[in-house]
Amino acid sequence: MAAPLASKAGSAGTTSKPPFPELDFRSGARVEELNKLIQEFTKHDQREYDDQRALEIHTAKDFIFSMLGMVQKLDQKLPVANEYLLLSGGVREGVVDIDLDELNVYARGTDYDMDFTLLVPALKLHDRNQPVTLDMRHSALCHSWLSLRLFDEGTISKWKDCCTIVDHINGATNYFFSPTKVADWFYDSISIVLSEIQKKPQRGMPKVEKVEKNGTIISIILGVGSSRMLYDIVPVVSFKGWPAVAQSWLMENHFWDGKITEEEVISGFYLVPACSYKGKKDNEWRLSFARSEVQLKKCISSSLMQAYQACKAIIIKLLSRPKAISPYHLRSMMLWACDRLPANYLAQEDYAAHFLLGLIDDLQHCLVNKMCPNYFIPQCNMLEHLSEETVMLHARKLSSVRSDPAEHLRTAIEHVKAANRLTLELQRRGSTTSIPSPQSDGGDPNQPDDRLAKKLQQLVTENPGKSISVFINPDDVTRPHFRIDDKFF
Repeated sequence: MAAPLASKAGSAGTTSKPPFPELDFRSGARVEELNKLIQEFTKHDQREYDDQRALEIHTAKDFIFSMLGMVQKLDQKLPVANEYLLLSGGVREGVVDIDLDELNVYARGTDYDMDFTLLVPALKLHDRNQPVTLDMRHSALCHSWLSLRLFDEGTISKWKDCCTIVDHINGATNYFFSPTKVADWFYDSISIVLSEIQKKPQRGMPKVEKVEKNGTIISIILGVGSSRMLYDIVPVVSFKGWPAVAQSWLMENHFWDGKITEEEVISGFYLVPACSYKGKKDNEWRLSFARSEVQLKKCISSSLMQAYQACKAIIIKLLSRPKAISPYHLRSMMLWACDRLPANYLAQEDYAAHFLLGLIDDLQHCLVNKMCPNYFIPQCNMLEHLSEETVMLHARKLSSVRSDPAEHLRTAIEHVKAANRLTLELQRRGSTTSIPSPQSDGGDPNQPDDRLAKKLQQLVTENPGKSISVFINPDDVTRPHFRIDDKFF
């Protein structure tokens, strides 16, 4: 009888109670409040760059590319016409699938203001038709050894000192490209070049504040003008086409179908210097689909990306010890969610809170079940090697986040605000300007061209989310050539 009475009262014109605010069942947090906190985090995390900062970014890039051109000239090991992939965010941010255990801890605000990852091909195999078949007999899924028998005699001669040698019963010798030896050579070569550069400093040249070898990655922090920029430089092997082991992935339906072409997604892949849990570090490389991920990112809604960035900021701090979970795992889960959920649901602009809570739930589910499939090679479980104790420890930590997501968002906001304050304080003090800013003197012929900086700004602005590659001729490093997807500039 209660329901009809309520209906009668309503029909009589009595004022009904306002709708109850939408709540998160698990934590009791107001969804509207969580959305506002995510928006505040995004505001502080995504900084807008003025012309001075854009020029500083370009100057740092130009310095790094010039340095790599000089590395190529040392012993002619690197390809003469090379193609780098520059990614926004350092390796610690999960932009590539590399284990973080051997990396020193750098903090934005304290150590750097902006971070980038640069994939530098030591070898290129661009003349094969897809699919590309790799030697995975000795490796775990998603990993491979690389025999130099795929290359010509000249390449073998140049690189055999960076290989492990296996002699076969029939007397043949096989050279396997070693990620650890390549990283050692790369670090030594970069150190030699930087030492030479610093002997003859030029006006406007960035100050090299730190050069460190972190496992198989070379991390360089540059001070230029009022900015400090971290470059994680990763030696890789570059392939055109698509690996045979990931061929079945192409047969499935995906969220990007109809939004970008398959040709854009499968234009190439890399081997990065990382091995599996039980793999042989000297021989084993890991498959990386960083180029494809740049393309897929175009199809992800802004509200989901905001939730992802906020979630990443929370888990980087919370799950840092032991280093079992990386932001790349979270990125993989986000891509799986895009495949699983309807596109019109993920496009909702005011659903960032739902997406954040969902990502936390997904991550906790993966931990409890010790299962996180690689997005491109689903048969590869990226959490398989973890102990039960480790996954349960992290699952319990995530449970505390899920119980009070608003408080953890506030903490993330305070951290990013504190990092921004440190950056502003450093800019006011001008402590990175021991070598003057490029804008301080327009008369030096070696100065970067302001027009090129403006052109770079224009390309980035007009091509959001697109793959931007840079081609450098080591004999003329003053004229980099940009490629936006398949267009050249």
